[in-house]
Amino acid sequence: MADLPRLGLGLGLRSVHFDAILSGAGQDLWFEAISENFMDSGGRPRAILRAVAERHRLVLHGVSLSIGSTDPLDRAYLASLKRLADEIHPAWISDHLCWTGVNGHNSHDLLPIPLTEESLAHVAARVLQVQDILERPLILENPSSYVRFAQSTMEEPAFLRALADRTGCGLLLDVNNVYVSCFNAGTDPLAYLEAFPCDRVVQMHLAGHQDFGTHLIDTHDRAVRTEVWELFRIAWARTGGASTLLEWDDHIPGFDGCLAELRKAEHYMAGAAAPRGTTARTDGGEGVSNPLGFIIPRAMDSVMEDAA
Repeated sequence: MADLPRLGLGLGLRSVHFDAILSGAGQDLWFEAISENFMDSGGRPRAILRAVAERHRLVLHGVSLSIGSTDPLDRAYLASLKRLADEIHPAWISDHLCWTGVNGHNSHDLLPIPLTEESLAHVAARVLQVQDILERPLILENPSSYVRFAQSTMEEPAFLRALADRTGCGLLLDVNNVYVSCFNAGTDPLAYLEAFPCDRVVQMHLAGHQDFGTHLIDTHDRAVRTEVWELFRIAWARTGGASTLLEWDDHIPGFDGCLAELRKAEHYMAGAAAPRGTTARTDGGEGVSNPLGFIIPRAMDSVMEDAA
């Protein structure tokens, strides 16, 4: 991963910000585009993506590779992803350590896998195939989780370390996911970071989550929590300054609002503790956003309303 660039701070590319970005806002930023939003699109969306790529560094981030599924790899999906990558030349392509469907059905959820030697061999073989098809290393993200498999025999950091060693893939460390998953499992996020193979981290994610008291849900619909910023301060140092991106997928502020939240990272990159007056874990949930909801085509809205 040594040849992949350190991009500094970036934002998730969202349609509500297209005009601001193309007008010149955030010229020092890089952007992360959701692969599935552009793979099979033409017209204005693809033209905007090309225009952003001409002005900024871009990476592609997927949510449907389903690297952990027992379904065969979707060759048509991978061919479409490669065509997009060949056109816009992203710095890298990432997705999640998860499965998203079975028997050809897409659940639109990032579902956890049991962490065993058997699943490690299964995923490693698929990562090698994907990398051969895409002709570049794949970057995989630690997902947020709410339950753990009783069958698991490995901790997630050890699983990802072994996966990176066997395949040469890179890692995307989602700091919010570390906090959410560890809280829900009753484990120590600092111990997770201590065990994580930070030398393989290419990129980090920051995002907000909802606190329901007994559990946390990864929603990407609000500001980053103080506890996550504190973990980021440690992760920034341990990764040697990996490229860092803020995700915000629901109740999205204007571009300046997202940029102000992202700039908070600079305080922690300097090694400083949380500013005085910041508080932690103060509110409960009031309706849950799905971080994948924004990729569901609007044509599905009526179907979802009918099902409600």
